Amino acid sequence: MNDDIYDDLALERIAKEKFGLVVDIDKVVARQIPISHTGEATVFLTKKKQLFVFITAKSKFVLGDVKKIVSRMGLRAEIYLPPKGEVDYFDEIGRQHFRKVFPGRHNPSHDDIMFYRTLAPYNPAMVQILEVKDGEIKQFDTDASSGWRTVTRFAYRRIKTS
Repeated sequence: MNDDIYDDLALERIAKEKFGLVVDIDKVVARQIPISHTGEATVFLTKKKQLFVFITAKSKFVLGDVKKIVSRMGLRAEIYLPPKGEVDYFDEIGRQHFRKVFPGRHNPSHDDIMFYRTLAPYNPAMVQILEVKDGEIKQFDTDASSGWRTVTRFAYRRIKTS
């Protein structure tokens, strides 16, 4: 039990240091579930009733990997939080990759860099969740036919207010 409290405090500290996000964890829905051979995720609910997933791995992840993992976990993302202090992080990396491929083109549009944004390094990752699809959170499992199996049932859908 004490280890869980320390894990929660460490997660709150990482969220503040790496992403500039002050969170107060109310409940951990799924703790350190496998999402790949080298990665794991923790899904938690804040006291403000916001659902987040924190993803970390020993291998290199890019934004495209994280998007795919979040989707396969049965979650729909609202915001992929960039590293602290780098509000334009994904767009800037996308522009750099775009310029390498198309050195003669200047001022690429948002649509031009859409794919190249997914190449931005993103480990660890913090994602705010919009909803849990079908009320199931899944984990990576090589023995399952789809490669993913349900770890817990949890109903969540964020309702935006003005």
